[in-house]
Amino acid sequence: MTPPAADATPPHPVHLVVGEEELLAERAVQDVVSRARAADPDTDVRRMRIGELAPEDLAEHLSPSLFAEGRVVVLTSAQEAAKDMAAAVLRYAAEPADGIVVVLVHQGGARGKSFADDLRKAGAEVVRCDRLTRPAERADFVRAEVRRLGGKITGDALEVLMEAVGSDLRELASAAGQLVADTGGAIDEKSVRRYHRGKAESSGFTVADKVVAGDRAGALEALRWALVLGVAPVLVADALADAVRTLAKVGAAGRGDPNRLASSLGMPPWKIRKAQGQVRSWRPEGLTVAFAAAAEANADVKGAAADPEFALERAVRRIIDAREMR
Repeated sequence: MTPPAADATPPHPVHLVVGEEELLAERAVQDVVSRARAADPDTDVRRMRIGELAPEDLAEHLSPSLFAEGRVVVLTSAQEAAKDMAAAVLRYAAEPADGIVVVLVHQGGARGKSFADDLRKAGAEVVRCDRLTRPAERADFVRAEVRRLGGKITGDALEVLMEAVGSDLRELASAAGQLVADTGGAIDEKSVRRYHRGKAESSGFTVADKVVAGDRAGALEALRWALVLGVAPVLVADALADAVRTLAKVGAAGRGDPNRLASSLGMPPWKIRKAQGQVRSWRPEGLTVAFAAAAEANADVKGAAADPEFALERAVRRIIDAREMR
């Protein structure tokens, strides 16, 4: 499986890549370079830190060559630009030279904000590369990454992959690429567990999934492996709380179409569909007890209990007992 071909549209003369997510910023820069080289295969690429240049150095890099070769000048750490450098870049942005593209990489934040604002006003093409802090954002990233490489990933597989790999975008992108290559593009939960066997089998998600399914032996075994392999107790407690909360929300919503319920419940359809199957085995009284047990476990692992591992095992037993209430 190979990524789609680069966009052949010639790039804008001035680009501003702004944000803290380094992988996304690097990709934004590479996209500009790829587009420039699609238009002119001999395009020269020069990458420099803006704080190490003087205005006269910049003028040299932005001067058209004798043979009019294409050029991309990447200026990193644009938030460090001194006043004279910022002024020189803005002068160039007002009258860019043919065939020369400037890409400024800015980390965002308060430092150098006025320079970034001035670049926007000057007509720079802006690409936002903000850090992805919410799990839903990282899930969208992985889904898009798999799709970009020509593959598809199921909802269950996506959740297991994120639990196994973590929140680092580089690692998620690498794992997604490897899975697409190894599976031919069809990624399901089984394939993720096969290629990420230690972590995926010992994640908080795995423990919680077995708990709400009533698999007492499997849940306790998964919990012990998770703790042995270094999964933080707070992550397991969070997974338990999320699983019970999901059952409660989906159970209260009834048997509606998951696609229609997704917006009101704030969950993807696949997660609602899965919870609808699980919640049939629960009574409302049991969910109330499970909710209290998960909340207590969350407090225990954050300092309320002397032994967070014992607190988690007790919570697992209590939640499974609650499922069996009749």
